[in-house]
Amino acid sequence: MAKILLLGCLLGLLYLLEASLVTNAFPITSCRQLPYPDACYSIVRATPLLGEEKSRLGFRQMNLQGAVLRAQRALKLASGVNLALMDARTRAAWADCIELAEDTVRKLNKSLASSTADDELTWLSATLANQETCLNGFKELNLLTGASDMPFISTNVSRFLSNSLAVTQSSAGGSGRRLLSRGFPVWVSAGDRKLLQSSAVIADLTVAQDGTGSHKTISEAIAAASKLRKDTSKRFVIWVKAGVYQENVEVPKSMKNLMMIGDGIDSTVVTGSRNVIDGSTTFRSATFAVVADGFIARDMTFENTAGPEKHQAVALRSGADLSVFYRCSFKGYQDTLYVHSQRQFYRDCDIYGTVDFIFGDSVTVLQNCNIRVRKPMSNQKNIITAQGRSDPNENTGISIHNSRVSAAEDLGDIKTFLGRPWKEYSRTVFMKCTLDSLIDPAGWLEWSGSFALNTLYYGEYQNTGDGAGTSGRVKWEGYRVITSAAEAEKFTVDSFLEGGSWLPSSGVPFSPRL
Repeated sequence: MAKILLLGCLLGLLYLLEASLVTNAFPITSCRQLPYPDACYSIVRATPLLGEEKSRLGFRQMNLQGAVLRAQRALKLASGVNLALMDARTRAAWADCIELAEDTVRKLNKSLASSTADDELTWLSATLANQETCLNGFKELNLLTGASDMPFISTNVSRFLSNSLAVTQSSAGGSGRRLLSRGFPVWVSAGDRKLLQSSAVIADLTVAQDGTGSHKTISEAIAAASKLRKDTSKRFVIWVKAGVYQENVEVPKSMKNLMMIGDGIDSTVVTGSRNVIDGSTTFRSATFAVVADGFIARDMTFENTAGPEKHQAVALRSGADLSVFYRCSFKGYQDTLYVHSQRQFYRDCDIYGTVDFIFGDSVTVLQNCNIRVRKPMSNQKNIITAQGRSDPNENTGISIHNSRVSAAEDLGDIKTFLGRPWKEYSRTVFMKCTLDSLIDPAGWLEWSGSFALNTLYYGEYQNTGDGAGTSGRVKWEGYRVITSAAEAEKFTVDSFLEGGSWLPSSGVPFSPRL
């Protein structure tokens, strides 16, 4: 009985401590209201501050700091492994996790300093994408025998990230989306708007295979740019002349506001063939990978030539916030375009693939694009999208607007599905698109049995074409034919992507609303 009374007293003290955290700034002020109350209470118990100091710190920052501590612990664990003692496949998966853990700590620290709920939602959503990506690498390479020792699992970091996301989502007023002004963002100069539409390229560096430029490879130019740049707030332009560049390129986080301009689709081609079957993780298989904020590409082709028999093989992976791809082509089979995380916009682009070939957990809008479906292996189904939203409070999703879905020359009469739910809260919409007859009447495909069918959000709005009929569509609770323009507007460039605040200065044409 004494133990029960003592436990009751301790719980009462916890609730009093919790009450001391209440501020007027955030509607959620109670650990009991969060997805993982125990994780929240553990922060209250562990924070070495008096009640008055905790009250000044606030409920939001208290949870964020708890998430930071857990993420730092995960990073320390990941960084402490001895990669030299591992075989190549295990080393590849751990290398991904170390990079992703570092990025998670960075984004959490940015969130602590943020005054904008929309930015914070984007960064916190990206941290969840990071931990899912770490786990996926081990699954893909069949390395899950010691899963309980992996840093993201052993530290329960995802629970702390989900709690912080819930608090931030509440502060953003429900959906977290809001229209912003159409002024120029402070990190991009006003002159940048002319660069993407100018026929004359004024470049800081030039890449040319014939020796007529400053460098012969794209990777060399990026390495040189990192030494030349004095101010990353200013746009830096690399012109990549016509040619086929056989290299795997990575644009690191330090290369903010980089613009890469080619000589046109299928004239400037970056190509590679890394893939999961040969020992790469999906994350690392990308021919071209970019994580630098403010990245812009124009008039280029990104390609992975591994072929359908090699399964996951990424042509381009973007985790770059506020990134733009204009008049570009992405060619592959399974997992062609990896829209990994943060805010991305694609305009007048061509995307080729077979299985899940537009996938990831970012806030992405594709507008005026051509989606070209290729012939898969005989035992495969074609699915265009696989969106990876794993938490209901994430602001992520894939919105495909004013685009066309059609068959590539080799497809034949194989039917294609618009998407399937990679994660539990997968969210994808097709709006005002032309869907050719290759689309299966059901429209959408299960991932595994009934998984996510009630929690996903899949929508279609005013599509046309022989494959646009909705009478035979799936009857899942999470699928809907959108009939309200107001609901469809939530997935436009202006509302879903906040594009009005940063796209005008890029110079890319875009339709802000339906």
